Amino acid sequence: MAGTVWILILLVVALFLLAMKRKDDSHKKGIKIGANMFYSYLPVLVLAFLAAGLLEVVLPAALVQYWLGAESGWRGILIGSGAGMLVAAGPYVSFPIFASIAQSGAGIGTTVALITSWSVMSLSKLPFETVLLGTRFTFARLSLVLLIPVIAGLLAQYLFNGII
Repeated sequence: MAGTVWILILLVVALFLLAMKRKDDSHKKGIKIGANMFYSYLPVLVLAFLAAGLLEVVLPAALVQYWLGAESGWRGILIGSGAGMLVAAGPYVSFPIFASIAQSGAGIGTTVALITSWSVMSLSKLPFETVLLGTRFTFARLSLVLLIPVIAGLLAQYLFNGII
């Protein structure tokens, strides 16, 4: 995480200097826009991290390990694939929850299947996709990506089990 922070610091400094170079107070406007975004997202972020922390202590580790752990095999990967479709939230809410589930004992294959399913098959996006792109397109896309979370979970389990 420290590396990510340094990359973001460098990015912010570089963008700030570029905006300052324009000599039109863009740097001040950019800081103001960023601060407004921070304050508007702050409640969502705080609640998401609190929910993730509470989820980690509420879910019994033995239950998570049995149903979602590395030893759960296909069962955990299929549950992760199915559960990922049901998560109807953006990354600011979803990733703290995914991390909490992983830290509670879910296997890497299950976690990869969960996140992959959320990324490519989230049911919350279907109404928009169907209305804007059509039923035929939605059916074609879903039928093509249906097995991707399962395959990704199995590959992750095979490649990284015991390493991570």
